[in-house]
Amino acid sequence: MQESVMQRMWNSAHLSGGNAAYVEELYELYLHDPNAVPEEWRTYFQKLPADGSSATDVSHSTIRDHFVLLAKNQRRAQPVSAGSVSSEHEKKQVEVLRLIQAYRMRGHQAAQLDPLGLWQRPAPADLSINHYGLTNADLDTTFRAGDLFIGKEEASLREIHEALQQTYCRTIGSEFTHIVDSEQRNWFMQRLESVRGRPNFSADIQSHLLERVTAAEGLEKYLGTKYPGTKRFGLEGGESLIPMLDELIQRSGSYGTKEVVIGMAHRGRLNVLVNTFGKNPRDLFDEFEGKKKVELGSGDVKYHQGFSSNVMTAGGEVHLAMAFNPSHLEIVSPVVEGSVRARQDRRNDPNGDKVLPISLHGDAAFAGQGVVMETFQMSQTRGFKTGGTIHIVINNQVGFTISNPLDSRSTEYATDVAKMIQAPILHVNGDDPEAVMFVTQLAIDYRMQFKRDIVIDLVCYRRRGHNEADEPSGTQPLMYQQITKQRTTRELYAEHLIKTGVLDEARVQAKVDDYRSALDNGLHVVKSLVKEPNKELFVDWRPYLGHAWTARHDTRFDLKTLQE
Repeated sequence: MQESVMQRMWNSAHLSGGNAAYVEELYELYLHDPNAVPEEWRTYFQKLPADGSSATDVSHSTIRDHFVLLAKNQRRAQPVSAGSVSSEHEKKQVEVLRLIQAYRMRGHQAAQLDPLGLWQRPAPADLSINHYGLTNADLDTTFRAGDLFIGKEEASLREIHEALQQTYCRTIGSEFTHIVDSEQRNWFMQRLESVRGRPNFSADIQSHLLERVTAAEGLEKYLGTKYPGTKRFGLEGGESLIPMLDELIQRSGSYGTKEVVIGMAHRGRLNVLVNTFGKNPRDLFDEFEGKKKVELGSGDVKYHQGFSSNVMTAGGEVHLAMAFNPSHLEIVSPVVEGSVRARQDRRNDPNGDKVLPISLHGDAAFAGQGVVMETFQMSQTRGFKTGGTIHIVINNQVGFTISNPLDSRSTEYATDVAKMIQAPILHVNGDDPEAVMFVTQLAIDYRMQFKRDIVIDLVCYRRRGHNEADEPSGTQPLMYQQITKQRTTRELYAEHLIKTGVLDEARVQAKVDDYRSALDNGLHVVKSLVKEPNKELFVDWRPYLGHAWTARHDTRFDLKTLQE
């Protein structure tokens, strides 16, 4: 007997009105997993008529999402079916997410890191949209941005691709995806992507950056003119190290750091002593001229000497200590770690909040000396950890006389050894002071938050030979053809600030003249130097002085303390 219209309406009344939303939710759940709904509803849904165009029905939410995307992408609506609703667009959506991850992993391989422009590295194929089956026709298509910090949930492929290139392929190359801890990886993603790898610095900061690279260049030129041919192992080509150290000290001071211990080899050491530690230039000149008289000195050369001073930061006075360089490559690194750990123990500073270690390395030594790996391996051990060390590789791309990295190491970068402890690595073009400033801020912030080592690879060059008496063009003829034509970091950055209206030529020249005048008069050139330092920040060595080395001492140690 045929069912009447009234009977059909009565039998389906429970599906109408206020129950419709509930039934729709049940049906959505049934489409996703038939076993997830009660048996009576499963039986009911199985009896629903099908249109025969697909094996399964399409959920209402899928249809809604499809029409939203159609509206955004300005396409003509097509008949909705299980195959046409999402298959093509969703496949491309997956590829867009793969593209985002590829830039995070390999964007550094396409970054413009070499100030000389000599690196010949083909961009990885998986950084191209074509690698993922995407074309220029998809550039204005809207996709979900996933966890990309672009400021919105959805964006066109063009916006996403431009954001990735700006973040990961300019003058900063970041390596952090090898880190296991997802919190640390997300931290880098947020910090880098939210500003597209380049924050907007104020005019005051830009002016300060120029002043610091002017100081770095000015000292080298002054010494080269005053003492031509004398060994000084200059910083020429790597002048951005000076603003980098300045920012590390000032920013760590704002975190409450009280001591910073720095270890470094000979390259740029004299420049750091004068322009970072505040050593009086007149004292340095006396050393060059043999006027300095030391009754019981170490007898070592001037570019291995230690030094200490106090500087003022936004967070208060900070004591700086330059470790004496033991001369053997990289041996100063564990010396710094031991000194810092002792200072932290003395300050009852188990987390490393009060004392910061900074180790400077050469690129060839960092990749080649076994003590580097040994020191890394102790970085998180209970008895030796120091709350994270900031490593700076002064990468002048020359291992004494070897300019082809294939002849000096088997890794892509000199810094790859740091991956053994999952240390993040930030490569930066030394001719971009603002990029240098940004990676420096990232480094100190990361260290203070996660208490782990981090590496900055300062990619620069060596304008002269291994020392000023060497002629490098015999061993690196092509490189030094380019270096002789290369404008200095100061000149390039000054030109940029003039073009952007931050400074005029008169103010730029005034910075050069003021620094030269200070050197001529033997004046301190570090403005933050404390002339009457807080003695509480210094170590009191008096208990250790005045004793014969043969004297007997009680070396017993409290057992309970030892067991802790």
